[in-house]
Amino acid sequence: MSEEDDILEQQETLDSILSERHFIEKEHHVLSENELNEVIESLCLSKVEEFKLLGYDHVTGKEIWDCVSDRYRKSGMPALHQIVNDILSLKSTQFMNWMTMSAFKGAQF
Repeated sequence: MSEEDDILEQQETLDSILSERHFIEKEHHVLSENELNEVIESLCLSKVEEFKLLGYDHVTGKEIWDCVSDRYRKSGMPALHQIVNDILSLKSTQFMNWMTMSAFKGAQF
């Protein structure tokens, strides 16, 4: 093996180690509270746009989050992937049922 081949092999090994380290660091990156809030807000606004396409023009991002986070009152906040799934998989019928129940709970009889 020539000296040039040896240097190329060492460079490839170093690149592989750095790439693996970057992946591990990225995988273990913990979002700050502000970053988490921005992600959640963005997802909720995306869901608002989806609902607007379905004719629900007066839905807000806060209402989406209130609906989704209502599930977490007893159990606490789940992992980020679960929050993302809960927001993106929210159906308009689930949301409208939650809105109706919220109105009944808030009503003074």
